[in-house]
Amino acid sequence: MPGVYLLAIVLSGAGVALLDRRWRLAAWAAPGRTAAAVGIGTVFFVACDLVGIAAGVFVKGGSPLLLSVDLAPHLPLEEPVFLAFLCYLALVSWAGALRMISRRRQDAVTPRQEARR
Repeated sequence: MPGVYLLAIVLSGAGVALLDRRWRLAAWAAPGRTAAAVGIGTVFFVACDLVGIAAGVFVKGGSPLLLSVDLAPHLPLEEPVFLAFLCYLALVSWAGALRMISRRRQDAVTPRQEARR
């Protein structure tokens, strides 16, 4: 089934975007900075992929799940989409972790209502 891998990446990205929207962690908190971070990260990792391809380290396997659309030799269309998803996921995860740490520190300093009773 061609395109299943790309569909899985897009659906996973949509799930992360829903979490981001709910908690306003990245794109809904700072859309410009999020777009810049994801764009810069994607370009960096695609450049790393191209270096790996040129060195013969990375090769495209023959999977029936790919669309068979290559942007360059051994660079399928799905690769930059996956790398953008990976950058976005990392950014949302980082922002979520920072928020959790901040709330735990705040809870440690501020006694809860239950503790006052």
